[in-house]
Amino acid sequence: MNHSAALKTDVAWVEPQAETETAPHVLVVDDVADNRDILSRRLVRRGFEVTEAVGGEDALAKISESSFDIVLLDIMMPDLNGNEVLKRIRKQYSNTELPVIMVTAKSQSENVVDSLDNGADDYITKPVDFNVAMARITNQLKKKSAAEANSRKTKNFEETAQFLNQTLDQRNEELSLESERRQISEEKLHYMAFHDSLTGLLNRQGFRDILSHAFDNMPTTNVEPALLFVDLDAFKSVNDVYGHEIGDKLLSQVADRLSELVGPDISVCRLGGDEFAIVTQFENQPVKSMLIAEQIVEQMNLPFIVEGKSLTIGASCGVARASQFDEDLDGLIKAADLAMYHAKSNGRCGAVLFENRMFEEQEERRALEIDLHHAIQNSEFEVFYQPLVNVESNEISGFEALVRWPHKTRGIMSPDAFIPLVEEMGLINELGNWVLRSACEEAIKWPSNINVAVNLSPNQFKNDSLLATLVNVLATTGLNPNRLELEITESALLDTEKRTIKTLESIQELGVRISMDDFGTGYSTLSYLQDFKFDKIKIDKCFVQGMEENVSDEAIIEAIVKLSDSIGMGTTAEGIETDSQLKCIMDRGCTEGQGYLFSRPLTSDDAGKFIESFVGIKDLSTSGLD
Repeated sequence: MNHSAALKTDVAWVEPQAETETAPHVLVVDDVADNRDILSRRLVRRGFEVTEAVGGEDALAKISESSFDIVLLDIMMPDLNGNEVLKRIRKQYSNTELPVIMVTAKSQSENVVDSLDNGADDYITKPVDFNVAMARITNQLKKKSAAEANSRKTKNFEETAQFLNQTLDQRNEELSLESERRQISEEKLHYMAFHDSLTGLLNRQGFRDILSHAFDNMPTTNVEPALLFVDLDAFKSVNDVYGHEIGDKLLSQVADRLSELVGPDISVCRLGGDEFAIVTQFENQPVKSMLIAEQIVEQMNLPFIVEGKSLTIGASCGVARASQFDEDLDGLIKAADLAMYHAKSNGRCGAVLFENRMFEEQEERRALEIDLHHAIQNSEFEVFYQPLVNVESNEISGFEALVRWPHKTRGIMSPDAFIPLVEEMGLINELGNWVLRSACEEAIKWPSNINVAVNLSPNQFKNDSLLATLVNVLATTGLNPNRLELEITESALLDTEKRTIKTLESIQELGVRISMDDFGTGYSTLSYLQDFKFDKIKIDKCFVQGMEENVSDEAIIEAIVKLSDSIGMGTTAEGIETDSQLKCIMDRGCTEGQGYLFSRPLTSDDAGKFIESFVGIKDLSTSGLD
């Protein structure tokens, strides 16, 4: 629309920002540039901050981006008329939040009526009488200011009232708590100090009290105290899966079962978490205490029913006799705790009586931990390489990297002797990353058709930095990703399934191959073979070495090979030591072999020599294979 009407002569005006610290921000909306320019310049001279909008859409965009105190809105515009713009403004802002004065060339137009119905605060007509316009603008700003002031007062009043109410409630609560505290008897305070709030059993303080009392009475009686430490084997998994509420209810049931088992004359204590202690006093020690310990293990292995869920957790128990420690209370506690950890290390769900050698083993373990820390910090390990042979082409297909520890006094230590301790110490990622890098650095020296396989521990596989480590190692060593194979055991796949599959897919996207190691010996998570295509399955050596005497082992190998073939995966038979074992796995279609028949694990230098000496050999069979 083209409005060319000129503004009428204006009179002197007092600047409206006198009442406020900042100039009022006005949005002038008109599709005619001359109209916007004339009105904007006069408003600016009166101390207003002015923003112009060339149409309805532009006005809505500017309102969404900036804050305005008032809008002068032309009704007739080509892209979006003023009434439509007004409707959209009123969906977001009330009249007091953003006043809108309509500008029209028709003083009696039905458009003005529509504007007022749609929430316009006022209107002015063209040609604009600037004095009238200023009076109406000032009036709307005063209304807005008054509404805002009233809103602030109301808010201040509500906040003050809320604060006073909260203060009063807090004071009443404090008085109530103080009154309750004063009503608690001395007997109740004593009970709370010496008993566990969840189970009602004696707590750690109560435990030390009765154990000390039993020690004091030992010289004057014919009975000997013994201490039983009980630790629940699978409690953490219950907490992780079902939550702490179920875990607390389970602990209460454990406390009840223990108390019922030992009877009212024997004290049961909860030391914290899932650890319990029992103090016995018998003439015939340690026979009776060991009998109780074995009964505890048996009872704790029976299911608990918590909110309809059947939970089996098991327990490990350590037993120590007081007569071995004179008056050394802490020594007895350490001994029972150490015996309990021996029970756990023996496979859990068992009872172990403390022996003096356990202290010696503990000291030995501590020394080994110190040596391990030093060895990892200084990379004092060595990677050996055992060949993987393609039994169809009679060629070396790769090497499996196997870490060894050349200990200064113990000699060459195999992974079984130190890897579990490294995992307990939380150092497996650091060691594993070193092995990965060392293996890739060595593999780059081999012919390009020979790959390297590296084992990943479950903790490494679950580590968030695994992918970044792989990318870094491959980039810095220059090894082609398709020459690297990661061997993952079934136990590493038992965590969150979606995360596991995502990690496996991300590794393969790098070009790195993935094999499932020791297949058939763990949980046999066949669902993962359905959800994810491994590059290879490694058949555990227990089946290979047992198939000549055990028909079922032979059948298992045949089934694994057929399964792998059907879903397009290769197979490697581990632990091949004889010609007949080699023939057997070849007859069943296995494509790759590994074992002492081909070679023991080799140093990096010997691996290179093995590659050179193996080139050109086309027939791995010997007499007896055919």
